Amino acid sequence: MIDYKEIRHQLHEHPQTAGCEEFAHDMIVRHLQGLHPDKVYTHVGGYGVIAVWGKDPQAETIAFRADTDALPIGHRCGHDGHTTILLRLAELVDSANQNTEHLTPNIKSNILLLFQPAEETGTGSSAVIESGILQQYDIRAFYALHNVPGYPQGTVVLCPHTFAAASTGVVYRLDGRETHASTPELGINPGLAIAEIINRFNRFMDFREAGKTSDFRQSTLICVRIGQPAFGTSAGHGEVMFTLRAFTNADMEQLLSDANNAVDETARCYGLSVTRTLVEPFHATENHPECVNVLMRECVNAVIKEEPFRWSEDFAEYLLRWPGAMFGIGSGERQPELHHPDYDFPDALVEPAARLFFQLAQRKN
Repeated sequence: MIDYKEIRHQLHEHPQTAGCEEFAHDMIVRHLQGLHPDKVYTHVGGYGVIAVWGKDPQAETIAFRADTDALPIGHRCGHDGHTTILLRLAELVDSANQNTEHLTPNIKSNILLLFQPAEETGTGSSAVIESGILQQYDIRAFYALHNVPGYPQGTVVLCPHTFAAASTGVVYRLDGRETHASTPELGINPGLAIAEIINRFNRFMDFREAGKTSDFRQSTLICVRIGQPAFGTSAGHGEVMFTLRAFTNADMEQLLSDANNAVDETARCYGLSVTRTLVEPFHATENHPECVNVLMRECVNAVIKEEPFRWSEDFAEYLLRWPGAMFGIGSGERQPELHHPDYDFPDALVEPAARLFFQLAQRKN
């Protein structure tokens, strides 16, 4: 049995941000070399790794994913724990494969383990998909988990519909015309337009009925920039930035359309031109009902959370293409929140989480 505590601590001590996960990549490959997967793909979508047990790509495949990247402040989201869980699952699957007399009748599927880079920026899943490797397998169920502070340690948290929200940053640049500060009427200053846009975006805050997935949308003001600190010049250019969120992909599409229309209408009124840029867009992580039912059967004491988490997850990209589900596992009621400088993944979660994944690997959906 691998010393998963030591592995997790090594990953924790070598955090690398999206696109730079070389240490995690090499550690994963090194540990897989001590096992017997039928296929290992390296440098997938950057520093991703895929390991497969099963020789026939056309056979039914059950896939599991862990993320490997860290934040600029370190492993403060628990990805070091997620990676370790999947390495432990690799050991369990490998042991079952090497001792076929102990296999249950239902472990006839291929088992695919994906160690994915660049989750925090929302680019890793797309890069993995673009590699074309996953498309070679008949994936019938795709599972992932995320540790969630605020719940008792080890508690499974199931969201029947959406697990995590859709979100995107959006930057609106408004261009008018600079002029001398003594004659502002000769220019086009975007200041009043930006103030009106901020006020209009406040109307996008929608919490009509708690627990209803389709009734949430959110706009958060992030940054405003207007002109330069030059007191002889009336500003002619400005930027306003928001983060938009919704609990379904359909609602997110409508929210972005409403936001763009509000900016365009305001800009026209003030004679401004507009350019817009999306930053780190995430789809909603919409779970497949059949996979949720499987989880409910395996986790009879799970906490059912009707309202999705407001943060976003790029596991959503896989769920747009294959049936699957993401769920939470409690990391402690007194744990700091994710991305807090004091957050540290509990080692005690590795074994039960890996065992739960292993239960899912042994059944047909």
